[in-house]
Amino acid sequence: MAVPEAVALVDLALKAVTAYDRPDLAPRLRQTRTRLSDPVVRVLVVGEFKQGKSQLVNALVNAAVCPVDDDIATAVPTLVRFGEETSVTLVREVAGADGAVAEKADRTVVGLNELADHVSEGGNPGNRAGLTRAEVTLPRKLLQSGLALVDTPGVGGLGSAHGAATMSALPTADAVLLVSDASQEYTAPELEFLQAARKLCPNVACIVTKTDLYPHWRRIVDLDQGHLRTARVDAELLPVSSALRLHAARTQDLDLIAESGFQALTSFLLRKVVGAADDLDRRSTSQDVLVTCQALEATMRAELMSQRDPEKAGQLARELEAARSRVDGLRQRSARWQTTLNDGVADLIADIDYDLRDRLRAVSRDAEQLLEDADPADIWEQFAEWFHKQVSHAVAQNFVWTTERARWLAEQVAEHFAEAVDVTLPELRVAGGSVAGLVDPLDMPADEKFGVGQKLFVGARGGYGGMLMLGLASTVAGFALLNPISIGAGLLFGAKTVRDEKKRMKQRRQAESKNAVRRHIDEVTFQVGKDSRDNLRRIQRDLRDHFTTVADELSEALKESVAAAQTALKDDAERQKRVADLEAELERVGGLAERARALAAAAGTGGSA
Repeated sequence: MAVPEAVALVDLALKAVTAYDRPDLAPRLRQTRTRLSDPVVRVLVVGEFKQGKSQLVNALVNAAVCPVDDDIATAVPTLVRFGEETSVTLVREVAGADGAVAEKADRTVVGLNELADHVSEGGNPGNRAGLTRAEVTLPRKLLQSGLALVDTPGVGGLGSAHGAATMSALPTADAVLLVSDASQEYTAPELEFLQAARKLCPNVACIVTKTDLYPHWRRIVDLDQGHLRTARVDAELLPVSSALRLHAARTQDLDLIAESGFQALTSFLLRKVVGAADDLDRRSTSQDVLVTCQALEATMRAELMSQRDPEKAGQLARELEAARSRVDGLRQRSARWQTTLNDGVADLIADIDYDLRDRLRAVSRDAEQLLEDADPADIWEQFAEWFHKQVSHAVAQNFVWTTERARWLAEQVAEHFAEAVDVTLPELRVAGGSVAGLVDPLDMPADEKFGVGQKLFVGARGGYGGMLMLGLASTVAGFALLNPISIGAGLLFGAKTVRDEKKRMKQRRQAESKNAVRRHIDEVTFQVGKDSRDNLRRIQRDLRDHFTTVADELSEALKESVAAAQTALKDDAERQKRVADLEAELERVGGLAERARALAAAAGTGGSA
């Protein structure tokens, strides 16, 4: 559940803005209250194909929820969260006219024993059912804290389109568990994924599974730790055995539970993931309440100053009016922050588009060189797999850069407000990073048949010409039209014609395959480019609305302060009473601000304010 003291503090602040007739400050607090009411902490469980991701989720919740088998691969993300009763819901989201996800998704309830038929590659190959995810609720104490585990698809590995889709979900996750079994040390795609994950997600842990199957797992753990140091990836590495954990849970064997390594993993999830989410709630709530208190105090202090010293009320009103004019300037179209935002987004769109095209052009050049060096008919299956991985990797890296640049732009815009008010950056939701479902797969162009019959026909056609040519020439020397020389020439010409036809067909296959690669790259560029532009425009609107709201709140606070400073004072008795009231109100608001600071101070200590 959400941090109780944070919820109580927001409720108290809402009562304060209502009592002091400041409805303009309520929307920010209501948004904070809404965020606290949905304390889901999402943990993505990712990794290459058949590394034990689904079994790890099952062991964490001590239930056979995710399908596990030697020949079963997960094809649809499965979200496991807390619920009073066990249930399974299949979710299918439909894109709206503007490309955004529709508000209402198609939700279908099925039995737990039917889950494998919908989320596995065997029951739902290639996710032909078009499911977005499956949601499983379980009455488990571990999940009661708000933890939600997401078993991601392993089909194709981290370099595939599914891997790119997983990459796009990283900014919305609170933690990532990279699962790799103890059969071998980390691969290059796993290390690249970890480096990207550290840039997009606050908590990353590396889980080495199947330690019960491999006696040399400690050596693998040591090698993995060395790879993490070399790659400069700051992440905890936890060896575990899901099989031991599930067996220990059935037999209630405490020694096996300790040996399975799951105590360290559970501690990490509760201490660093759920605990970090609580700390973030504390800090963000504290900031929002402090901004509200500052706005209330500014109005009260302005009136208190004018009540205590009426002679200075006019000067104070003029100073406040000048400050209000400066803040109003922040809301104008000519304001510097809007210029920074608009110019920044325009530059960002151009840079991201160039980066995407540059990466895909490099992939296209390498692909065309491979097709030039070999016959597409011989290498097409391996080539298509390699090509899709390269394209997905390029798109994912472009997405990572987009996310980093968008956050940098938000910080640049926030600097324009730094002198006037403490500004918290909005939570930027960057979607995309995947071409799965958007672009048709690369198909090999139709090939001409060149069987035995065609070879005999082509060879006979070429051989007839050669035999006739040399046969006619040899008749001058008195030979017959059909003689050993003309027959030999016919055989040579026939064989050459067959070879030339094979070469022509190979060159045609190469040309058509290169054209197919170019068309695929163009389609990816078009689809992902549009997705990136839509993302950045959405971020632009979010930042514009956020900072406009900040400017409006500040302007309204100064407006109230100006009005308070200009209040006419009727007599000394009434003035003294008002001074006493204002001092009492300022003390109450100060107490609220002190609780907000104590809430922020509690972040990271695990204690409550």
